[in-house]
Amino acid sequence: MNRIADNKPRPEVQRWSKKFWESTKQGKLSVQKCMDCQQYIFPPRLVCPNCLSENVEWVVISGRGKVWTFAALEPAGVPRLFKDDFPYVPALIELEEGVRMASHVIQCDPTDVYIGMPVEVVFEKLDDEFTLPKFKPLIK
Repeated sequence: MNRIADNKPRPEVQRWSKKFWESTKQGKLSVQKCMDCQQYIFPPRLVCPNCLSENVEWVVISGRGKVWTFAALEPAGVPRLFKDDFPYVPALIELEEGVRMASHVIQCDPTDVYIGMPVEVVFEKLDDEFTLPKFKPLIK
């Protein structure tokens, strides 16, 4: 497992996910799309899970969605390495394009997060190699 300067785990980049990480560094959220059945695909795959086509391409998506599920975590009992990350709200975000992405809800009080809450992507730069997509409440 790779680690960043503060010794926290960092993403493992596979050949089929490299374009996702390149996109986030540019402040864009990209997923794969099957050019045969038109289904959006995430997490990245070598073939479309719907029709098994290898004709998949990377497309930039809206970055908007809704909280599908979440947990508001308290700092009690967590390793010291992560204590500065609290409040911490890991969530599964259902994007407008129909795929779900594991991430975090940030820039709001954890008690304000709810299932179905509209969110939009923001990007958090870890270092020169990695930028993480996270989600904040969508103010309309």
